[in-house]
Amino acid sequence: MVLPFDQRDGQIWFNGKLVPWQDAKLHVLSHGLHYASSVFEGERAYGGVIFKSVEHAERFRRSAALLDFEIPYSVDELVAAKDAVVRANGVPDVYVRPVAWRGSEMMAVAAQNATVHVAIAVWPWPSMFDLGQKMKGIRLDLAEWRRPDPATAPSASKAAGLYMIATLSKHAAERKGYADALMLDWQGRVAECTGANVFFTRDGALHTPIADCFLDGITRRTVMDLARRRGIEVVERRILPDELSSFNECFICGTGAEVTPVSEVGPHRYTPGNISRLLVEDYGAEVQPRAKAA
Repeated sequence: MVLPFDQRDGQIWFNGKLVPWQDAKLHVLSHGLHYASSVFEGERAYGGVIFKSVEHAERFRRSAALLDFEIPYSVDELVAAKDAVVRANGVPDVYVRPVAWRGSEMMAVAAQNATVHVAIAVWPWPSMFDLGQKMKGIRLDLAEWRRPDPATAPSASKAAGLYMIATLSKHAAERKGYADALMLDWQGRVAECTGANVFFTRDGALHTPIADCFLDGITRRTVMDLARRRGIEVVERRILPDELSSFNECFICGTGAEVTPVSEVGPHRYTPGNISRLLVEDYGAEVQPRAKAA
């Protein structure tokens, strides 16, 4: 049985200071709980070093701005706080979760004067698979829910409310024995998985959907850079479901998934191959902390 997250031990950074894990609480009438005025990040520390911590802190603040509130800590302060909570918990390889939300001063749709709270927690989260398991590929369902028109939701924000349909899609996929689900966008084009971006290969090139109605992941951008370093052409474009059977390989990527090959998307079959393997290995090397020059 997995230990519930509210019963764990350790330290959480909460509104500017480290507090015992089980003391990091909010009121049930917090605006963020009722109206989804909340943003978060998903990061990993490898060997005690958080991968692309500055970029994540910058996006964290941008996400809040898109939800019309300001995180009361600078990028530098957030980076230092994340480092502090990793050190305080004494585990070098962890998942890092910053979260910000509007508090309990106002309980209505409008909450301009509610206090903005920030917390940062970390917990062990090893890689989902070793290389041998990864190269077998995971199975994806085709989700019924779609990513919304960007005119109807702040899709560039890592906002808690945008994950409601991801949870529904993931639950439906897991009930059918799949690991995750591939979501289409509001116009019926390939978008992303429930918490990871998706890539396909054809004729030695890498193809990925344009991220204009879903999050342009930091891991996504890292993978694109790694591919270009290898001389692999990267094509960002509209991908239609009818094309899924024409691709050779498929993989997903994200902080949690890292780079994970895919063997099935609904009725479509793929064989994880050389490009997937290269990017699994290159990403694994990229996230490891570099030794400082003497």
